[in-house]
Amino acid sequence: MSVPQVDPLEERALSTEQVFSGALLKVCRDRVVLPDGSESVREYIRHPGAVVVVAVLDNGALLFERQFRYPLRRAFLELPAGKIDAGEDILACAVRELREETGYEARHWQHVGVMHPCIGYSDERIEIFFASGLRHVGHAWDEGEFLELLELPLVEVEARIHAGEITDGKTITALYRSLPLIRAAAAA
Repeated sequence: MSVPQVDPLEERALSTEQVFSGALLKVCRDRVVLPDGSESVREYIRHPGAVVVVAVLDNGALLFERQFRYPLRRAFLELPAGKIDAGEDILACAVRELREETGYEARHWQHVGVMHPCIGYSDERIEIFFASGLRHVGHAWDEGEFLELLELPLVEVEARIHAGEITDGKTITALYRSLPLIRAAAAA
């Protein structure tokens, strides 16, 4: 039986203090022991996690949203996404978010992977899903949620990324991770 090896770069928490608790985020400050034995402080955001959905229509177009994002005070083009509720299965969250935000349900789902968007100051993870075989059933927006839906072909999405019109990290990462699936769906 092998003994698990300790990562030589690991930092160990000595104490944790929650300095803020909001509706979505919690901010913590930890005192840690560094690899050389000295001590330091780490501040970070605790996030419940989220999903992002790469949804491909039968015509090969991708479902996008244009949504105002308050921290940057402007609207962004992005893929459907949303927060994982406490105890919620990640696929159930993806199904719920696609339906709520776009009004579509999907016959086929595939988990593509996970991304960590802000590793320097947050424990957030975003689970990436690919959805196809879409059927429109009508959106069910949350109260106070406003967005526009767009159907964009992959070539236009790539052009908008390179032109700096699509800058959302989860969107770009999810598209990159899903490219083989997007291309296979378009060829089918």
